[in-house]
Amino acid sequence: MLDDIAQAVLARDEVVRYLRGDYGEHGERARDRVCGYLDELRTTQRHGLYRALQHPLYPILRKIDRQHENLHHVEQAVRHHRIVYASNHKSHTDYLVEPLVLDDNGIRPPLIAAGVNLFGGPLGLIHKHITGAIPVRRNTKDPAYVITLKAYVAEMLKKHDLFFYPEGGRSYSGELKPVKTSLLHAALTAQSPNLVIIPAAIAYDLVLEDHILARQRVKKRQRPFTLELAEMVRYAVGYRSRAIVTFGTPIPASDYDSESRSDVLALTRLVRSRIAALYKVLPTAIFAAAMRPSITRRDLEHRIDQMIEELAARHANLGVTSGRQAIEEAAEPLETRGIIVAEGGRFRVRERSVLRYYGRTIEHLLSTPGRPH
Repeated sequence: MLDDIAQAVLARDEVVRYLRGDYGEHGERARDRVCGYLDELRTTQRHGLYRALQHPLYPILRKIDRQHENLHHVEQAVRHHRIVYASNHKSHTDYLVEPLVLDDNGIRPPLIAAGVNLFGGPLGLIHKHITGAIPVRRNTKDPAYVITLKAYVAEMLKKHDLFFYPEGGRSYSGELKPVKTSLLHAALTAQSPNLVIIPAAIAYDLVLEDHILARQRVKKRQRPFTLELAEMVRYAVGYRSRAIVTFGTPIPASDYDSESRSDVLALTRLVRSRIAALYKVLPTAIFAAAMRPSITRRDLEHRIDQMIEELAARHANLGVTSGRQAIEEAAEPLETRGIIVAEGGRFRVRERSVLRYYGRTIEHLLSTPGRPH
């Protein structure tokens, strides 16, 4: 038996065209493929149990101080609009922090689009039956899957908000990655007159997986999440950080035509530029961007002051106002993390790849990015 969502998906024009053979496959085989993907995508959110999940996750969550900016954009939009949140993607902890920022403030919980690799074992059951996460296969070109995914998201948006990461996976280099169009296009095809996209940016003083991501830099293959989780537990020893989530002005989806490729691309570019501008410039990032293989405290302070002046001129979202403040707030955590060494009034690089990872997080805001060695 098909539920209401599945029936609605099968009745959508793009799915009907696929079933009748417009993409080469038709009949029972085509229908079986669509229904199989629907079974994979189907998710349920149980909010009471979702809130209770904070307790077993407390050992991780207590290490991260959740902060937010411009939440009023969300509070105003949630009264009269269906919302799609589009955020940059730094860490596996994003899935915990960003929805909880909303939940902490009494805002209705969105469904979350997450990589299908997170859905194995007990964690997958939690995602599918409690948190309301939608498993997404990234980088697939199978038309049956792409059409089904877009149709499913469009139908779910009639009843739920959605939080997703348009970059796809996490940034392994630290840089803001190009934005993918598929889920934004799916949101537009919902054709909801009251739908808005709210860009969001999350920034950490320290990213839990920084050493793991930086050493690989480019995602070469999909590793089992259980392996990544074990590595994260290792680097969680002594870990503490702020996570600052900044929300932007809502973008009305009705201003864009889902049938127009140029409109979809324009929306994609706008969302990325908004996320880039919202990204909080924290002391660790600007310290890393200004750092050299070996540099005196005075010279580093001067370099950071120059960067801050440039960033202020570009209206960056600054979380630091001087080189002195940046050094006072960033040097100790970076040294404790084993990334730099401070001795004799000088700073030296210990983990070059990790320092570069943090420096690259603000490259999109600088005309002449720093290149620590």
